[in-house]
Amino acid sequence: MDDLDRHDVLLLAELQRDARQTVQQLAAAAGLSSTPCWKRVKEMEASGIIRGYTVLVDRERVGLSLCVLAEVNLTRHNEDDVRRFEQAVAACPPIVGCYATTGQADYVMKVLVPDIKRYESFLHETVFKLPGVTHVRSSVVLREVKAESRLPLDVPRPAPAKRSRAR
Repeated sequence: MDDLDRHDVLLLAELQRDARQTVQQLAAAAGLSSTPCWKRVKEMEASGIIRGYTVLVDRERVGLSLCVLAEVNLTRHNEDDVRRFEQAVAACPPIVGCYATTGQADYVMKVLVPDIKRYESFLHETVFKLPGVTHVRSSVVLREVKAESRLPLDVPRPAPAKRSRAR
């Protein structure tokens, strides 16, 4: 975040809050005029800071009522097995998050499916067949207490105005 100034961080915070804002709305929120605002957003898109735009969907209203956190261990950790496992995970739509971790599990996956029967099928037809999987421990999410997609960006404070000394 070293290259981002106060205006960039304000723009990112605003886009995370509502990515459908007009350039004029973003510019006003960041204290910029429209052209510099548009240029900054385009630069952040080109550099990969902004990876894309999306819509938040209520998973339960689209039939994905069951959320499971699955801890996965691999038999071996050689480069080829890890690469094949991670490629298979990336290609599996019900796995909406996967994290290589320290501790008891090699990976923690977030899986969304309609119900427990579908999760059981998913385990047998998909997870147990993933390259190198030796152990899976599943935790069914009873209730989401917090599921935030926004990054907690700290907006730098504006530099204090310099006072002139009157004599």
